[in-house]
Amino acid sequence: MSFRQWMHYLTPGPAHRGLGLVCLGVGHQEGRLPTVGPRTMQHHVAVVVTEGGGWFAHGGGPRAEVVAPAVLWLLPGVEHHYAPHDAGWSEWFVDFTGPAAVAYQELGFVDAADPVTPLTTAEPAVHAIGRIAQACRRGSPYLEVETSATVHEVLVALRRSRADEDPHGDPVLAGLARDACLPLSVAEHAARLGMPLEALRQAVRRLAGCSPKDYVLAIRLNRAKDLLATTDLPVAAVARRVGYEDPAYFTRLFTRRAGLPPSEFRAQQFRGIPAGP
Repeated sequence: MSFRQWMHYLTPGPAHRGLGLVCLGVGHQEGRLPTVGPRTMQHHVAVVVTEGGGWFAHGGGPRAEVVAPAVLWLLPGVEHHYAPHDAGWSEWFVDFTGPAAVAYQELGFVDAADPVTPLTTAEPAVHAIGRIAQACRRGSPYLEVETSATVHEVLVALRRSRADEDPHGDPVLAGLARDACLPLSVAEHAARLGMPLEALRQAVRRLAGCSPKDYVLAIRLNRAKDLLATTDLPVAAVARRVGYEDPAYFTRLFTRRAGLPPSEFRAQQFRGIPAGP
């Protein structure tokens, strides 16, 4: 059985790399593809296997079985080696790099620990990769920007399609979000969720790339911003609504994370000036 392939590669300039995430290449291959590697690359690649099966090895480790649908994560600086079985497979791939790629890996969207990730479906990710391919085929003065923006969608689609996660959200994160504005310690959150404290920490780190405390804090601050922008509640009342009895502590925390005090954030919204991060 022969194989078919289509590939296109890009060379984003310094200004494009300032976007934080850039697309370096895209392609589609199917059939009895030749064995890849052993080789080492200096950027990330997501190889989405849509049909068939094969094997994958990385970092000099043993071979892992690949069964479609699945994504293979090729990591910068890590040797990899893979191939389909004799019947062949079908794959789509996208190469990408930049500081945001590292952030996606730290947040668990790129699985460095287990680079063969089973998927419930490959369709959403393949649809996004297909849009990158279409953009490359038709050409555009905005090609590097358009393709790089779509890489973000590919990574989110792959995360939502993981076979080991609920596409509507993990119950641990949902439970934390539900109770985030209650005056609870992390240990009390763990107890409400019926799990040991260390298990909660590990789960949130794996799912959200941060500690439970930081995850809850982000939800509280997002809610506080909503209240500041859409109500005339005093800052002290906003603080209480999001779980802080001490308005001075809330103001210090908000200022440190948002880059400006709550009162100034509110004033900017009413003046129509974009707020800080």
